[in-house]
Amino acid sequence: MTEQTSAPAAPDDLPEQMRVRREKLDRLRAAGVDPYPVGFPRTTTIADLRAEHPDLAPDTATGVRVGVTGRVVLSRTGGKLCFATLRDGTADLQVMLSLDKLGEERLADWKRDIDLGDHVGVEGEVITSRRGELSVMVDRWELTAKCLRPLPDKHKGLTDPEARVRQRYVDLIVNPEARELLQLRSRVIRSIRRTYEDRGYIEVETPMLQPIHGGANARPFVTHINAYDIDLYLRIATELYLKRLVVGGAEKVFEINRNFRNEGADATHNPEFTALESYEAYGDYGTQAELTRAIILNAAQDALGTTVVRGVDAHGKEQEIDLAEPWSEVTVYGGISERLGEEVTPETTVEQLRKLADAAGVPYEQKWGHGQIVLEMVERLLEENAVAPTFIKDYPVEVSPLTRQHRSLPGVAEKWDLVIFGTELATAYSELIDPVEQRARLTAQSLLAAGGDVEAMQLDEDFLRALEYAMPPTGGMGLGVDRLIMLLTGKNIRETVLFPLVKPEGV
Repeated sequence: MTEQTSAPAAPDDLPEQMRVRREKLDRLRAAGVDPYPVGFPRTTTIADLRAEHPDLAPDTATGVRVGVTGRVVLSRTGGKLCFATLRDGTADLQVMLSLDKLGEERLADWKRDIDLGDHVGVEGEVITSRRGELSVMVDRWELTAKCLRPLPDKHKGLTDPEARVRQRYVDLIVNPEARELLQLRSRVIRSIRRTYEDRGYIEVETPMLQPIHGGANARPFVTHINAYDIDLYLRIATELYLKRLVVGGAEKVFEINRNFRNEGADATHNPEFTALESYEAYGDYGTQAELTRAIILNAAQDALGTTVVRGVDAHGKEQEIDLAEPWSEVTVYGGISERLGEEVTPETTVEQLRKLADAAGVPYEQKWGHGQIVLEMVERLLEENAVAPTFIKDYPVEVSPLTRQHRSLPGVAEKWDLVIFGTELATAYSELIDPVEQRARLTAQSLLAAGGDVEAMQLDEDFLRALEYAMPPTGGMGLGVDRLIMLLTGKNIRETVLFPLVKPEGV
């Protein structure tokens, strides 16, 4: 055991309120009080206490003694009776500190030493005040952690959006909405897992550090392992490893975990994000549509208690939709043709697509082929106008390198994207399982990568070897968990991700 040393005096350049708190800290230590003790004998959480005493009449003394802990978020220090509100991780509770229960010295200590933001533990009897407020009449208290920084104003809270992101810990302390988002996210994750488990899926974990990046078209983060002296990539998708498991006989698998893409951050993107991906042997993109609808409806009901959500569409208009209503389907080429008033097919030439894009105001790059221009048309003409849940399906084969050729339509792949409020939420394939065709497509991707396309996939020989051991017909789906939270709350990704990536302060 090491001997506790006294802390240095508060620096003179601290803000006044912080200097005062540091002086209190020093005084407490000098008096032999540990301002950061190892614990306190808590007997119940505040939420459980409230649940056990839901309907007490005013001015009731229960005779029940409890020990509760929490952060002091409100305080009224009167004469012989003081009131404070404690907040733990579950709820808020009023505590009362009186001269006759504590004695003059301990009541004076509370008034002098305790600040808003401090953690305390109290013991006493469960009562109700004259106004009927559930309370604890305190006969013993201890400081359990001294707060050295003042909390934001109780009325204004933490109003700066940038500060809320950078100091999420403060946001959670003072903002009830932030705490509810934290709880809601947990309910959504539990709901997703329950939906899969009810359908016989098993949850797995696959590598985040990968020697070859693949499974999506995205720019990866690159790192280096000194032991092997080789570069590794933070994964951009879980797809290729989950498919290896299907080859190995795990016929229904899912993973909820982090993916990383070296791209900018905006209202719908964060370089580090939570993704859900799953695979079902003998499924296809039709079975995955049914699964995805069940996941989202269950999550809404479990997290919100309703399937009605509000959001802002791609044009900035707030709208309300009921997710339980039938979902729409539109094919890529059928939807584009309807929007342009001219038929577009997989055989439409690049020159004709450019003319149509120019007329419709759809931007493109001269180096783009048929598939890339069609993708841009989908985003500008179909996705931006999809408010209610819409499956946009049957994409060009050339931009779907991991997807099976459509069983009856030449030139298109069995793939859909789910769009709600103008934002892509999920995507699914009937998976390409032919190892010869898959090699040809990944070889084409690797040539693009060699030519400077940083988002093109590399040739993964081990994955191709796995396919050569035969993968059964399979349907796969990926869903952005952060975007699902956004859908259910109407918030942007910076609010729904607990710690989104931000530039360092001062940069």
